[in-house]
Amino acid sequence: MKTKAIDLKKLAEHVDRHQNDAVEMEKLTLQYPDLSVEDAYKIQSLWGELAGARGDQMIGWKMGLTSRAKQESVGVKEPIYGRLTQSMEVADRKLRLNGLIHPRVEPEVAFVMKEELKGENLTPRDIWAATDFIMPAVEVIDSRYKNFSFTLEDVVADNASSSKFFLGDQAYSPYHTSLSDMPVSLYKNGEVVQSGSGAAVLGHPVRSIMELANMINRFGLSIDPGMVILTGGITEAVHVYDEDEIEVDFGTLGKMKLDVTAS
Repeated sequence: MKTKAIDLKKLAEHVDRHQNDAVEMEKLTLQYPDLSVEDAYKIQSLWGELAGARGDQMIGWKMGLTSRAKQESVGVKEPIYGRLTQSMEVADRKLRLNGLIHPRVEPEVAFVMKEELKGENLTPRDIWAATDFIMPAVEVIDSRYKNFSFTLEDVVADNASSSKFFLGDQAYSPYHTSLSDMPVSLYKNGEVVQSGSGAAVLGHPVRSIMELANMINRFGLSIDPGMVILTGGITEAVHVYDEDEIEVDFGTLGKMKLDVTAS
């Protein structure tokens, strides 16, 4: 079937149902092999409109697949972005598995912006000047595709596997520490299961935001003041199950603990 025959709005509604019902779905590209990355981002945008219409307003952006290792692990060759909405942010430290299919967690650095960022060819100086503060974060990713298997087009249409995210209790100055050198360790039930450093995110998390601004500029979009930006996983994502205890040591950005529960 040719791409031009695809009803992108219906596909957005299809994805939305599977996200809300926590039911696995087949890859969209199996039925629509001509689906393009641009089509997929349009589906994601239409999904955002559906969320907004029910009061789940957009509060930020996330970057995904920001390291070569992560790209290779899922068979894609470029970073992606997704939308963050109000319902995704979890205020307590309980990761509830109800409503999720096969969740995984990964440590990230979050930027919260105070000024708009828009356009191509932004510099690190532009990003820092527009940043209000940074925070440690844990993102929960949960692809709705069967077997966590997807193409680049599929994962983009599924809002980059966005699900939930947790922010640390303490905010820090953008100049608090060298993020590229910051060591991060992820513990599961008391054992270190992943470790890395901020350099895993495109060499430095600030470059993730530069890439995001450039990518969304193609659609005439910008990073707005007050938005939270998840810059990308510092380590591989880790499967979580009921009664798991997760702790992430962000070095000079402190520690975060999550208790995983079925409901």
